[in-house]
Amino acid sequence: MSERAVPLTAGELTTHDGAPVIVRRSARRRRTVTAFWEDGNAVVAIPASFTRAQEREWVQRMLDKLRRQGERRAQGAGRRRPSGDAELAAHAAALSGRYLGGRAVPTSVRWVSNQNSRWGSATPAEGSIRLSDKLKPMPQWVIDYVLLHELAHLLVAGHNSAFWRLLEAYPETQRAKAFLEGVAFASSRGLGREPEGPDGESGC
Repeated sequence: MSERAVPLTAGELTTHDGAPVIVRRSARRRRTVTAFWEDGNAVVAIPASFTRAQEREWVQRMLDKLRRQGERRAQGAGRRRPSGDAELAAHAAALSGRYLGGRAVPTSVRWVSNQNSRWGSATPAEGSIRLSDKLKPMPQWVIDYVLLHELAHLLVAGHNSAFWRLLEAYPETQRAKAFLEGVAFASSRGLGREPEGPDGESGC
């Protein structure tokens, strides 16, 4: 029944986008191998009887499988953007499961048209999240960042180190922040009036 988790961090092994890898050896497993996301880590579960060579082979196979699954999901998201509130809520649940271990469980997620000073907002006491509909024409990876940003606020209210650690697992965090900073810069130069960033905080 014993199951042993062996974390392999950045100095040893990570996914293609830098997420930590955890190998779990289970005495209950005989031949099956599986991989999944948990709390921002890529977890590979293998039989306890595997040799180190078998472990290396199967861990790499399963990480490749996770990467392909992620690419297919990204392509699918590009074709089916969450245009309605129900789709947005379902997408938020999927993001929470993949990057936040499913810990962020909003009571409502919806698009709004009355947020002129922020891209998104969250009310942790109510579990509600609102995204500005001005995000809709933007790349999906930017929308996902703002949505994850607000999901993270359901777990940590402020922008402290614990909050930013929650977003480390999302590989597009820095790229999306830079994108939104660019929009804010353009707005400040009179090239259009857009919100500054999630929660109204410039540079988030």
